Amino acid sequence: MRSILRPLALLVAVPLLALTACGGGDDQAADPQTRTGADAGAFPVSIKNKFGTAEIKAAPQRVVVVGLVEQDALLALGVTPVATTEWFGDKPGALFPWAKEKLGSGEVPQVLSNKDGIQFEKVAALRPDLIIGLYAGITADDYKKLTALAPTVAQLPGSPDYGVAWQDLTRTVGQAVGKAQEADEMVKGIEAKFEQARADHPEFKGKTSLMASPYEGYFIYGSQDPRSRLMTDLGFALPADLDKAIGDKFGASISAEKADLLNQQVVVWFPEKGGTQKLKDDKVYQALDVRKQGRDVFIEENYDNDLYGATTFVSILSLPTVLDQLIPQLAKAVDGDPATT
Repeated sequence: MRSILRPLALLVAVPLLALTACGGGDDQAADPQTRTGADAGAFPVSIKNKFGTAEIKAAPQRVVVVGLVEQDALLALGVTPVATTEWFGDKPGALFPWAKEKLGSGEVPQVLSNKDGIQFEKVAALRPDLIIGLYAGITADDYKKLTALAPTVAQLPGSPDYGVAWQDLTRTVGQAVGKAQEADEMVKGIEAKFEQARADHPEFKGKTSLMASPYEGYFIYGSQDPRSRLMTDLGFALPADLDKAIGDKFGASISAEKADLLNQQVVVWFPEKGGTQKLKDDKVYQALDVRKQGRDVFIEENYDNDLYGATTFVSILSLPTVLDQLIPQLAKAVDGDPATT
């Protein structure tokens, strides 16, 4: 299931000399739009990551995204990457509607694949002057290869793979492109919307919640996953033993014997396309109060459903869709009335 992030296979090692020799190939992207509006004194800037420090000397002109969602933060800041990396959805440029709107008449980015690991040769051919992979699973070996091509902003120190908070991602991208102040203001604007949502729905406060998918048993997302953070940002609490059950990963599958962990005050599910009824008919899940009392929300896999995309592809641009469309469903799930669907 493509909406579940799994450890990515590493690309077979490619000699760095071969990579750097690829810069003038047919895959070379057209020159990007002119970047303007960097903060005064923004460069040079140093950004630490789990493998080292990215030293960015001037406003980048050719940004390549090897993470899975960073294009949204870039576009929100008026910067069009020359390449993005496909996660799910098969959208042109790997841009969902909220990001495509920001692209305007700009050139659609080239799309890279991470199915078999980072496509180093294609990255090299794009002649990047900045590579960004914050919401990613970059390894030390990957980082070494990428930094031979351009300054690389990899996972932040202390942030698990695929576990960076949207606030940290947005602010870090802002630093990297010289727009730290604008990025900070955007983050504060969305945080204010969450604050208003908590004020409008005091019934959410402290209620235990989970985000899950019926994948290889029951796949549950941990406290460091952006999907789980959506719930805590709205005032919900996560089960106290959640991370103990899944370890230090962004999420993990649990067996039917541990299904009691699903018995929270609200569970948001991401079933495969056509899989909602199958989950509702699951005998183990049927026996739990969360199902008996209708305290669950189902967001079925559908790449044309904005809510499905936005709750999976969590970003500064997708969050308004989450707030507009998910909150009414959560309110119904926690209203104490089993008849509410």
